[in-house]
Amino acid sequence: MALHQGASRTVVSGSHCELAFMSSVPLRTTSFALPFSTFYSFTCSPLSISHDRHSLPVYSESPRKKSPKKQKRLRVSCARVEPLKVMISGAPASGKGTQCQMIVEKYELVHISTGDILRAEVSSGTEIGKKAKGYMDNGMLVPDEIVTDMVITRLSLPDVKERGWLLDGFPRTFSQAQSLERVNIRPDIYIVLDVPDEILIDRCVGRRMDPVTGKIYHLKNFRPETDEISARLITRSDDTQEKVVSRLETYKRNAEAILSTYLALLKKIDGNRPKEVVFEEIDSLLQQFQIDVAKSKKLSTVEGHPVEVGVSTVSFSSQEKWRGIPTRLNNIPHSKEIREYFYYDVLQSTQKAVEGKRTRLKVEINIPELNPEMDVYRIGTLMELVRTLALSFADDGKRVKVCVQGSMGEGALAGMPLQLAGSRRILEYMDWGEYGAKDTFIKIGSIGAKEVDEQDDIFILVAPQNAVGNCIINDLQAMTDAAGQRPVILINPRLKDLPGSSGVMQIMGRDKRLEYASSFSNCYFFRLLYYAGTQYPIMGAIRMTYSQDYELFRRIDEPSGKEKYVSIARFPQRPTIDEINDAFEGKISRSREKGASGLWSFLNGIMSG
Repeated sequence: MALHQGASRTVVSGSHCELAFMSSVPLRTTSFALPFSTFYSFTCSPLSISHDRHSLPVYSESPRKKSPKKQKRLRVSCARVEPLKVMISGAPASGKGTQCQMIVEKYELVHISTGDILRAEVSSGTEIGKKAKGYMDNGMLVPDEIVTDMVITRLSLPDVKERGWLLDGFPRTFSQAQSLERVNIRPDIYIVLDVPDEILIDRCVGRRMDPVTGKIYHLKNFRPETDEISARLITRSDDTQEKVVSRLETYKRNAEAILSTYLALLKKIDGNRPKEVVFEEIDSLLQQFQIDVAKSKKLSTVEGHPVEVGVSTVSFSSQEKWRGIPTRLNNIPHSKEIREYFYYDVLQSTQKAVEGKRTRLKVEINIPELNPEMDVYRIGTLMELVRTLALSFADDGKRVKVCVQGSMGEGALAGMPLQLAGSRRILEYMDWGEYGAKDTFIKIGSIGAKEVDEQDDIFILVAPQNAVGNCIINDLQAMTDAAGQRPVILINPRLKDLPGSSGVMQIMGRDKRLEYASSFSNCYFFRLLYYAGTQYPIMGAIRMTYSQDYELFRRIDEPSGKEKYVSIARFPQRPTIDEINDAFEGKISRSREKGASGLWSFLNGIMSG
């Protein structure tokens, strides 16, 4: 194997392997900013493929001694990172051709367009080419099955498998999309360039071609360099107003027909901007997808498991990626691996809820570092969780507004809950990565209707809570009303109605406030259970993810000194204290109507909050 390393690129030639370049500089992954040694890895092949500095990160398990100098070394291991598979769609004059060129230049994907394939097949005189030529000579459209066969054949060639592919404007019809699905050809990302109709029509109608050079000009946006060139420009036959409108309508019908096939992979990009700005957003999405893949491979690995997990006695066929409850949760502060473990757990559940069109959601996660009733509560851990969610949704092309409640009250009473003090400043100064996510896809705001902008897609509210004498619910309700059907996610809310000094808050409108607070449904819930009046030892845990049942676990100490969590009961709704007691004692559940008592009674009021 040969290795050649330059200032910004590394070129490798040899047999299939994964080459990793290690650097001890900070790297922001999709979910976390980690000042640890990281690996940039990519796949090399017998064709001597080069990749630039935007390669994929893979993390090392073993600790390394810190050094004041940046140390660099090379590591080779047997692993293969799959190349990118991208589809791009856009109406005539949307700038699709320009973006394809820029994508191919940077990512070295094989650019595949049906026009190029048809010309190549006809020119080569292949069997498929002869069939296509027969239709073309008679002025007929080439049937879908022939075009699809050409595309599938092209996608099977070695260069495509090695470098990945960019399908330009294909599939165009529902039948073409389904044909690709039947042979398991599916993109990683489906990019759609979105440009207003009037802009598209103006771009086409104002377009002119130089018959001598073939160069394209525009009467307004890109005028000819000389009067001589201007005098010989011609209008292409398909750039008349009538034909442009007709082509646009055809594109819309076809695009709508195939949308359902790729809806989960859709990344809509505003194409009515300078080409460099459009490409910057596309580039960011592609890079983040590569990082997500590397991160998911890391999380799903079995060998070198970063977190010891408990054992469940039930099957989790619908939650294959969940690996049980981490152990040693009483060790404070939590390790990086345990924090990442829960961030990932919350992320998966929240994404599913948003994909399920749920709009009023809340996350309640009360591991010791995120339980405000405990003295180890860490605002930094909460901020890391919020950043993980925000960056993930931003990676999906959504514009996220992260909101912290501002001061409540006036004059001497102005202030905010102690646990949120300084959190807005922390969010502003956090590392949001090198791709410019903050202030583009992610913006920081306050809780209130005036913070809801038309371009916002999703809102993440950081621990909204009432303070004594001040109620956040009115501002919160005004905000959700302004958000309409856009998702609003509350992270560890505390919306119990607290009395003011005069008792006004406790009485006036209390029922309405409590009714509104209960309108948010859990998309994720996790709480540790202790003996009444204590915080040690951990006796068990309750976990719920969208759209699964609440599951109750018992913690068991093993003779080896280790521990595990064993599932003992499931509940379609959040269990009451009595139901928890009954499950631990092996009894048939008592009525929810009875008062709470027994081992877990100290949780009364917390479980229902």
